[in-house]
Amino acid sequence: MIRFLFRWIVRLLFLAGFAVFGYLVYFYFEIAHEVEPLVHYNPPKTTQIFDRNGKLLANVFEKEHRLYVPYKEIPGRVIEALVAIEDTLFYEHHGVNPEAIFRAIIKDIKARKMVEGASTLTQQLIKSTLLTRKKKIERKIKEALLAIRLEQLLSKEEILERYLNAVFFGHGYYGIRTAAYGYFRKDLDELTLKEIAVLVGLPKAPSAYDPTRHYANAMARANRVLNRMKALGWIDEETYLREIKEAPKVYDDTLTKNRAPYIVDAVMNMLQKEYPDIRRGGYKIETAIDLEYQQMAKSALSYGYDAYLKRHQNDDTNTSVFNGAMVVLDGRSGDILAMVGGVDYKKSAFNRAVSSRRQVGSAFKPFIYQTALELGYNPESKVADIARTYRFESGDTKKLWQPKNYEKDYKGMITLREALIHSRNLATINLVSEIGIMTLHKKLNPLGVKNLPYNLSIALGNIALSPLQVARLYTVFADMGRLHEPRLVTNIYDNDGRLIKHYNAKVKKIYSESQAYLMVDILRDIVKRGTGRNARVKGMDVAGKTGTTNKSVDTWFCSFTPDVEAVVWFGNDNNTPLARRETGGRTAAPVVRYFYQKLIQIHPEFKRKFKEPEGVYHVMQNGKDLIYTDKSPLPKEDQIIENEEIIF
Repeated sequence: MIRFLFRWIVRLLFLAGFAVFGYLVYFYFEIAHEVEPLVHYNPPKTTQIFDRNGKLLANVFEKEHRLYVPYKEIPGRVIEALVAIEDTLFYEHHGVNPEAIFRAIIKDIKARKMVEGASTLTQQLIKSTLLTRKKKIERKIKEALLAIRLEQLLSKEEILERYLNAVFFGHGYYGIRTAAYGYFRKDLDELTLKEIAVLVGLPKAPSAYDPTRHYANAMARANRVLNRMKALGWIDEETYLREIKEAPKVYDDTLTKNRAPYIVDAVMNMLQKEYPDIRRGGYKIETAIDLEYQQMAKSALSYGYDAYLKRHQNDDTNTSVFNGAMVVLDGRSGDILAMVGGVDYKKSAFNRAVSSRRQVGSAFKPFIYQTALELGYNPESKVADIARTYRFESGDTKKLWQPKNYEKDYKGMITLREALIHSRNLATINLVSEIGIMTLHKKLNPLGVKNLPYNLSIALGNIALSPLQVARLYTVFADMGRLHEPRLVTNIYDNDGRLIKHYNAKVKKIYSESQAYLMVDILRDIVKRGTGRNARVKGMDVAGKTGTTNKSVDTWFCSFTPDVEAVVWFGNDNNTPLARRETGGRTAAPVVRYFYQKLIQIHPEFKRKFKEPEGVYHVMQNGKDLIYTDKSPLPKEDQIIENEEIIF
């Protein structure tokens, strides 16, 4: 009877074992395909934006911040430290470690609960990417079967590459390269052995061992890694004693490390349509931005903002809506070196440098005067700075327009140079009237300015442009007649470092160098003794033009030196007037001076004087050094223009 029972027990056990084996085989083939995401591994990767000198401007990602690293770029010490602490037999097993499993089962039985895992690195990879982290029997079985399957499809090196890029290292960092940059601001090949030990110790309990929050715990865990490496004979006693004493410096940085948010937003807006995966494709984006310039521009704009608030701290002026923007270009290439879209990104992410459209005012006058020079006028040609009344019809109503100078006076006959230096409205209106609206439009067309008014209000800058658009226009003076399209992005690389797109600089010749220099000379005088005096920098040529619209709703200063161009705008976001006596010369020009002074401290090698091109001639008349060109000869006689009423 006992023998009979024994036989049946053996048979039942055999059948049960066969059934379990059959179930596992069936289950294996049912789930084997689930490893495909790891076989064809393509996780979301962080896109990085850099300045022209390779300095990081920001990390951009969707949910997971991951800087991918291929296996060939992972130092051997990282692999050794990881295998030592997590899976010593990694290169010997086929996905699971039976010895570790039995050891864990015994401990779990003794504790009457699951207290120890026996997961290999392959199983940990499966768990962190494909399964939940709950300790259930079914999940553990599935984990083991998928680990076996994965080891059939991938090499050990491929598994390690996926593990070190997939697992979470705490603090929002996915992947070991991300953690290395985040915690230590180093790439993997720059890490000390102690820093490596800190990193490979993190995946076991990322929150508990986060060195920014639990430094002592992280160092203790790292020391256990070092001790294990010494026990295995993978490091000697001297190395162990040296590394165990090290106390690495840890940084608590933000994930994005966004040092120029207005720039980053502009880059993303520019590229997201062309590259829909821009936030997960791991691109490397090189910009024309210079981070030093960006920081100086931000500081300069804040300087002007604070000065305005201080001037009006006791007024009833509403300063809560006051804001500004600044654009800095390389005048010889059009590269955007800096762009600040507001005084405080945290309060307002709206990029006024790119997206706002504000009245340009007198800052547009140089293009009208340049047109006159192209038509044969000379800086010494005379124009009437006199009052005129203009009649026009608005619907069925007849109206009068009686423009005035800002100073509310008249100079009579005045040279073009003096009219522009002192930004005389009436002289400019009369000049436009002389040139003719249609001729002016034809001559301005190559500049590519849209929506120019077809009436005399064009003389007062009745044109809405962004600061970046205005900066684009002023390159035609900064580069002696050549108009540049501002360039923000220069190169885009894929995650493997291959160049996938280069953005060429675009330039178009509008004026000859000699003709453009005539205007440069006038704009330089504006800073020396005209409305732009507050932009003067000792020992350096600065040229520029102020812009102040009606009731000081918008204030501008558009400037350039022999190397750099800077445009500044200030106004209220709700388009209400600024406080009394605020003009482009008072509000915006000092910002330019502040910026250029800081710039030449850092770059004393920059050119200080404008170079006069060929084709510009000089003559002394009445103690004055007058300049002219073949196209713009000196005037032969004055023309007297009487007060009159013009109907249009």
